[in-house]
Amino acid sequence: MESRNDPEGVALSPHERLALWGIEAGLRQDRRLARRMRHPGARPAWLPLSVAVLTCVSLLLLVTGILTSDLTALWCLAALWPVTVLLAFRMLRRAADAGGRSRTWP
Repeated sequence: MESRNDPEGVALSPHERLALWGIEAGLRQDRRLARRMRHPGARPAWLPLSVAVLTCVSLLLLVTGILTSDLTALWCLAALWPVTVLLAFRMLRRAADAGGRSRTWP
């Protein structure tokens, strides 16, 4: 026995309807997915911008530390460089994930 209660006119059995409701309930609980569905294509631009700024500041501190032998500049570089590298890896991982989502399975 099939039902035509769907607005698209697709006939689903009670078992299929129950499975679909379960999938939809699981998707409704995913807040990140809901946010992405509300704003498709809107990616925050703060990560690439912050990596660029931190890289420039790190290079400036490196050059300043080498030319002046100032320990303060070198310690600031030692504190700032790992943060810059971690954010750069995060940015690359996001770019790789976005590239992987656009592929289709054969």
